[in-house]
Amino acid sequence: MKCKFCKGEVYIKLHHPKMYLCREHFIEYFERKVRRTIDRYKLLKEDERILVALSGGKDSAVLSYVLKKLNYPIQCLYINLGIGKYSDRCEEYAKKQCEVIDAPLHVVRIRELLGAGVGELRTSRPTCSYCGTTKRYISNKFAYDNNFDVVVTGHNLDDEASFIFGNILNWSTQYLAKQGPILPGEGKFVKRVKPLYEITEREIVAYASAVGIEYVTDKCPYSKGAITLKYKEVINQLEEMRPGTKIKFVRGFLKKRCLFEGEVERGEIKECKVCDMPSGGEVCSFCRIWGLREVVDLVKGCK
Repeated sequence: MKCKFCKGEVYIKLHHPKMYLCREHFIEYFERKVRRTIDRYKLLKEDERILVALSGGKDSAVLSYVLKKLNYPIQCLYINLGIGKYSDRCEEYAKKQCEVIDAPLHVVRIRELLGAGVGELRTSRPTCSYCGTTKRYISNKFAYDNNFDVVVTGHNLDDEASFIFGNILNWSTQYLAKQGPILPGEGKFVKRVKPLYEITEREIVAYASAVGIEYVTDKCPYSKGAITLKYKEVINQLEEMRPGTKIKFVRGFLKKRCLFEGEVERGEIKECKVCDMPSGGEVCSFCRIWGLREVVDLVKGCK
Protein backbone atom coordinates (compact mmCIF):
# COMPACT_ATOMS: atom_id res chain seq x y z
CA MET A 1 0.00 0.00 0.00
CA LYS A 2 1.05 3.60 -0.65
CA CYS A 3 0.32 6.97 0.95
CA LYS A 4 -3.10 8.28 -0.09
CA PHE A 5 -1.69 11.64 -1.15
CA CYS A 6 1.80 11.11 -2.56
CA LYS A 7 2.10 7.35 -3.14
CA GLY A 8 5.12 7.35 -0.83
CA GLU A 9 6.07 4.74 1.76
CA VAL A 10 3.31 4.15 4.33
CA TYR A 11 4.08 5.28 7.89
CA ILE A 12 0.69 4.58 9.45
CA LYS A 13 -2.65 3.03 8.62
CA LEU A 14 -5.54 5.03 10.06
CA HIS A 15 -8.71 3.09 10.77
CA HIS A 16 -11.07 6.07 11.03
CA PRO A 17 -11.04 7.65 8.58
CA LYS A 18 -9.60 4.66 6.75
CA MET A 19 -6.44 5.67 4.89
CA TYR A 20 -2.70 5.09 4.61
CA LEU A 21 -0.31 8.01 5.16
CA CYS A 22 3.41 8.57 4.81
CA ARG A 23 5.31 10.24 7.65
CA GLU A 24 5.11 13.76 6.20
CA HIS A 25 1.41 13.61 5.38
CA PHE A 26 0.59 12.07 8.76
CA ILE A 27 2.34 14.96 10.54
CA GLU A 28 0.36 17.40 8.40
CA TYR A 29 -2.89 15.48 9.08
CA PHE A 30 -2.27 15.42 12.84
CA GLU A 31 -1.48 19.12 13.17
CA ARG A 32 -4.46 20.07 11.03
CA LYS A 33 -6.66 17.90 13.24
CA VAL A 34 -5.46 19.70 16.40
CA ARG A 35 -6.07 23.07 14.76
CA ARG A 36 -9.54 21.95 13.67
CA THR A 37 -10.37 20.84 17.23
CA ILE A 38 -9.27 24.21 18.62
CA ASP A 39 -11.41 26.01 16.03
CA ARG A 40 -14.42 23.67 16.32
CA TYR A 41 -14.79 24.21 20.06
CA LYS A 42 -13.35 27.76 20.18
CA LEU A 43 -10.74 26.70 22.73
CA LEU A 44 -8.06 29.40 22.36
CA LYS A 45 -7.90 33.06 21.39
CA GLU A 46 -4.88 34.82 19.91
CA ASP A 47 -4.46 37.30 22.77
CA GLU A 48 -4.71 34.78 25.63
CA ARG A 49 -1.85 33.92 27.98
CA ILE A 50 -1.61 30.14 27.74
CA LEU A 51 -0.28 27.78 30.41
CA VAL A 52 0.27 24.18 29.33
CA ALA A 53 0.23 21.56 32.09
CA LEU A 54 3.15 19.17 31.44
CA SER A 55 3.53 15.69 32.92
CA GLY A 56 6.64 14.47 31.12
CA GLY A 57 4.45 11.99 29.23
CA LYS A 58 3.49 11.77 25.57
CA ASP A 59 0.19 13.68 25.60
CA SER A 60 1.34 16.96 27.11
CA ALA A 61 4.70 16.73 25.28
CA VAL A 62 2.98 16.40 21.90
CA LEU A 63 0.43 19.07 22.83
CA SER A 64 3.04 21.67 23.76
CA TYR A 65 5.09 20.83 20.64
CA VAL A 66 2.10 21.29 18.30
CA LEU A 67 0.83 24.47 19.99
CA LYS A 68 4.29 25.99 19.67
CA LYS A 69 4.43 24.94 16.02
CA LEU A 70 1.04 26.59 15.49
CA ASN A 71 2.59 29.81 16.88
CA TYR A 72 0.74 29.95 20.18
CA PRO A 73 2.82 31.85 22.81
CA ILE A 74 2.78 29.14 25.47
CA GLN A 75 4.41 28.74 28.86
CA CYS A 76 4.50 25.39 30.66
CA LEU A 77 3.96 24.16 34.21
CA TYR A 78 5.24 20.89 35.66
CA ILE A 79 4.00 19.77 39.09
CA ASN A 80 6.49 17.45 40.77
CA LEU A 81 4.22 15.25 42.91
CA GLY A 82 7.03 13.92 45.08
CA ILE A 83 6.54 10.30 44.00
CA GLY A 84 10.19 9.36 44.41
CA LYS A 85 12.35 8.74 41.33
CA TYR A 86 9.27 8.59 39.09
CA SER A 87 8.44 12.29 39.62
CA ASP A 88 12.06 13.36 39.27
CA ARG A 89 12.37 11.43 36.01
CA CYS A 90 9.19 13.07 34.69
CA GLU A 91 10.58 16.49 35.63
CA GLU A 92 13.75 15.87 33.65
CA TYR A 93 11.72 14.94 30.58
CA ALA A 94 9.51 18.02 31.01
CA LYS A 95 12.66 20.19 31.04
CA LYS A 96 13.99 18.52 27.88
CA GLN A 97 10.65 18.94 26.13
CA CYS A 98 10.59 22.67 26.88
CA GLU A 99 14.19 23.11 25.77
CA VAL A 100 13.36 21.54 22.40
CA ILE A 101 10.45 23.93 21.74
CA ASP A 102 12.06 26.92 23.50
CA ALA A 103 9.16 27.44 25.93
CA PRO A 104 9.45 28.76 29.52
CA LEU A 105 8.93 26.08 32.17
CA HIS A 106 7.70 26.64 35.73
CA VAL A 107 8.17 23.79 38.21
CA VAL A 108 6.20 23.45 41.46
CA ARG A 109 7.48 20.76 43.82
CA ILE A 110 4.86 19.35 46.19
CA ARG A 111 7.37 18.12 48.76
CA GLU A 112 9.03 21.52 49.08
CA LEU A 113 5.65 23.22 49.18
CA LEU A 114 3.70 20.93 51.50
CA GLY A 115 6.32 18.84 53.28
CA ALA A 116 5.20 15.50 51.80
CA GLY A 117 4.64 13.84 48.47
CA VAL A 118 1.54 12.28 46.95
CA GLY A 119 1.01 8.83 48.43
CA GLU A 120 2.38 9.78 51.84
CA LEU A 121 -0.75 11.30 53.38
CA ARG A 122 -2.89 9.48 55.92
CA THR A 123 -6.31 9.84 54.37
CA SER A 124 -9.30 7.68 53.52
CA ARG A 125 -9.38 9.09 49.99
CA PRO A 126 -7.76 7.02 47.21
CA THR A 127 -4.34 8.32 46.18
CA CYS A 128 -5.44 8.99 42.58
CA SER A 129 -8.41 10.98 43.85
CA TYR A 130 -6.52 13.46 46.00
CA CYS A 131 -3.68 13.57 43.47
CA GLY A 132 -6.15 14.82 40.88
CA THR A 133 -7.52 17.40 43.30
CA THR A 134 -3.97 18.56 44.07
CA LYS A 135 -2.97 18.94 40.40
CA ARG A 136 -6.16 20.81 39.48
CA TYR A 137 -5.82 23.16 42.44
CA ILE A 138 -2.15 23.99 41.89
CA SER A 139 -2.45 24.47 38.13
CA ASN A 140 -5.48 26.72 38.62
CA LYS A 141 -3.97 28.77 41.45
CA PHE A 142 -0.66 29.16 39.64
CA ALA A 143 -2.49 30.32 36.51
CA TYR A 144 -4.68 32.73 38.47
CA ASP A 145 -1.83 34.18 40.54
CA ASN A 146 0.29 34.71 37.41
CA ASN A 147 -2.45 36.18 35.20
CA PHE A 148 -2.79 33.32 32.71
CA ASP A 149 -6.07 33.23 30.80
CA VAL A 150 -6.25 29.52 30.15
CA VAL A 151 -4.82 26.20 31.39
CA VAL A 152 -4.31 23.65 28.61
CA THR A 153 -4.22 19.92 29.40
CA GLY A 154 -3.31 16.88 27.32
CA HIS A 155 -6.47 14.81 27.74
CA ASN A 156 -7.07 12.81 24.57
CA LEU A 157 -10.02 11.03 22.95
CA ASP A 158 -9.29 7.77 24.77
CA ASP A 159 -9.27 9.58 28.13
CA GLU A 160 -12.54 11.34 27.39
CA ALA A 161 -14.32 8.24 26.08
CA SER A 162 -13.32 6.20 29.15
CA PHE A 163 -14.30 9.03 31.51
CA ILE A 164 -17.77 9.35 29.95
CA PHE A 165 -18.18 5.55 29.86
CA GLY A 166 -17.25 5.18 33.52
CA ASN A 167 -19.53 7.97 34.69
CA ILE A 168 -22.47 6.60 32.71
CA LEU A 169 -21.92 3.17 34.28
CA ASN A 170 -22.05 4.82 37.71
CA TRP A 171 -24.64 7.47 36.73
CA SER A 172 -22.38 10.22 38.03
CA THR A 173 -24.57 12.81 36.35
CA GLN A 174 -22.95 15.87 37.93
CA TYR A 175 -19.60 14.92 36.38
CA LEU A 176 -21.25 14.20 33.03
CA ALA A 177 -22.89 17.64 32.98
CA LYS A 178 -19.50 19.36 33.25
CA GLN A 179 -17.60 17.09 30.88
CA GLY A 180 -16.34 18.50 27.59
CA PRO A 181 -13.43 20.04 25.67
CA ILE A 182 -13.72 23.37 27.50
CA LEU A 183 -14.51 24.38 31.07
CA PRO A 184 -15.22 28.12 31.04
CA GLY A 185 -13.47 30.37 33.50
CA GLU A 186 -15.43 32.06 36.26
CA GLY A 187 -14.10 34.26 39.07
CA LYS A 188 -10.93 32.64 40.35
CA PHE A 189 -11.49 29.54 38.24
CA VAL A 190 -9.26 29.86 35.14
CA LYS A 191 -10.60 28.47 31.87
CA ARG A 192 -9.40 24.91 31.08
CA VAL A 193 -9.27 23.42 27.57
CA LYS A 194 -8.31 20.14 25.85
CA PRO A 195 -6.97 20.58 22.29
CA LEU A 196 -6.34 16.81 21.94
CA TYR A 197 -10.01 16.10 22.69
CA GLU A 198 -10.59 14.35 19.34
CA ILE A 199 -7.11 12.81 18.95
CA THR A 200 -6.60 9.12 19.74
CA GLU A 201 -3.79 7.84 21.92
CA ARG A 202 -2.50 5.78 18.98
CA GLU A 203 -2.22 8.91 16.83
CA ILE A 204 -0.37 10.75 19.60
CA VAL A 205 2.19 7.95 19.97
CA ALA A 206 2.68 7.88 16.19
CA TYR A 207 3.14 11.66 16.01
CA ALA A 208 5.68 11.67 18.85
CA SER A 209 7.68 9.02 17.03
CA ALA A 210 7.37 10.83 13.68
CA VAL A 211 8.83 14.12 14.98
CA GLY A 212 11.25 12.60 17.51
CA ILE A 213 9.64 13.70 20.81
CA GLU A 214 11.08 11.94 23.85
CA TYR A 215 8.80 11.26 26.81
CA VAL A 216 8.41 9.13 29.93
CA THR A 217 6.97 5.71 29.21
CA ASP A 218 6.85 4.53 32.83
CA LYS A 219 3.42 4.42 34.46
CA CYS A 220 2.73 6.14 37.76
CA PRO A 221 3.19 3.51 40.50
CA TYR A 222 -0.20 4.44 41.95
CA SER A 223 -2.08 3.86 38.67
CA LYS A 224 -1.78 0.08 38.87
CA GLY A 225 -5.23 -1.50 38.89
CA ALA A 226 -7.03 1.79 38.18
CA ILE A 227 -10.56 1.12 36.91
CA THR A 228 -10.16 3.75 34.19
CA LEU A 229 -7.58 1.50 32.53
CA LYS A 230 -10.18 -1.28 32.40
CA TYR A 231 -12.66 1.10 30.81
CA LYS A 232 -10.07 1.95 28.15
CA GLU A 233 -9.55 -1.73 27.40
CA VAL A 234 -13.29 -2.21 26.82
CA ILE A 235 -13.54 0.85 24.57
CA ASN A 236 -10.43 -0.22 22.61
CA GLN A 237 -12.06 -3.59 21.96
CA LEU A 238 -15.18 -1.84 20.65
CA GLU A 239 -13.03 0.46 18.48
CA GLU A 240 -11.22 -2.53 17.02
CA MET A 241 -14.51 -4.19 16.11
CA ARG A 242 -16.04 -0.99 14.76
CA PRO A 243 -13.56 1.81 13.91
CA GLY A 244 -14.88 5.26 14.77
CA THR A 245 -16.69 4.12 17.93
CA LYS A 246 -14.70 6.47 20.20
CA ILE A 247 -15.26 9.69 18.28
CA LYS A 248 -18.94 8.89 17.61
CA PHE A 249 -19.47 8.11 21.30
CA VAL A 250 -17.84 11.33 22.50
CA ARG A 251 -19.48 13.59 19.90
CA GLY A 252 -22.83 11.92 20.54
CA PHE A 253 -22.43 12.57 24.25
CA LEU A 254 -21.74 16.26 23.65
CA LYS A 255 -25.01 16.53 21.71
CA LYS A 256 -26.91 14.97 24.61
CA ARG A 257 -24.98 16.55 27.49
CA CYS A 258 -27.83 18.99 28.07
CA LEU A 259 -29.83 16.06 29.48
CA PHE A 260 -27.53 16.02 32.52
CA GLU A 261 -27.19 19.75 33.14
CA GLY A 262 -30.22 19.83 35.44
CA GLU A 263 -28.37 17.47 37.79
CA VAL A 264 -25.73 20.03 38.71
CA GLU A 265 -26.07 21.29 42.27
CA ARG A 266 -25.50 25.01 42.01
CA GLY A 267 -24.66 25.80 45.59
CA GLU A 268 -23.07 28.99 46.82
CA ILE A 269 -19.41 29.36 45.87
CA LYS A 270 -17.49 30.73 48.82
CA GLU A 271 -13.84 31.61 49.36
CA CYS A 272 -11.74 29.18 51.35
CA LYS A 273 -10.89 30.77 54.69
CA VAL A 274 -7.36 29.38 54.40
CA CYS A 275 -6.31 30.19 50.81
CA ASP A 276 -9.07 32.50 49.50
CA MET A 277 -9.64 30.26 46.47
CA PRO A 278 -13.15 29.07 45.47
CA SER A 279 -14.75 26.50 47.77
CA GLY A 280 -18.10 24.88 48.36
CA GLY A 281 -17.55 25.07 52.12
CA GLU A 282 -15.54 26.99 54.67
CA VAL A 283 -12.33 25.19 53.65
CA CYS A 284 -11.58 23.97 50.11
CA SER A 285 -10.80 20.33 49.32
CA PHE A 286 -7.10 21.01 48.73
CA CYS A 287 -6.54 22.72 52.10
CA ARG A 288 -8.64 20.10 53.87
CA ILE A 289 -6.77 17.15 52.30
CA TRP A 290 -3.34 18.59 53.08
CA GLY A 291 -4.35 19.92 56.51
CA LEU A 292 -3.32 23.49 55.71
CA ARG A 293 -3.83 26.30 58.18
CA GLU A 294 -2.32 29.07 56.08
CA VAL A 295 -2.07 29.89 52.41
CA VAL A 296 0.79 28.28 50.50
CA ASP A 297 3.00 30.45 48.31
CA LEU A 298 3.42 28.60 45.03
CA VAL A 299 6.34 30.83 44.11
CA LYS A 300 8.36 29.34 46.98
CA GLY A 301 7.80 25.84 45.59
CA CYS A 302 8.46 26.98 42.04
CA LYS A 303 11.87 26.76 40.35
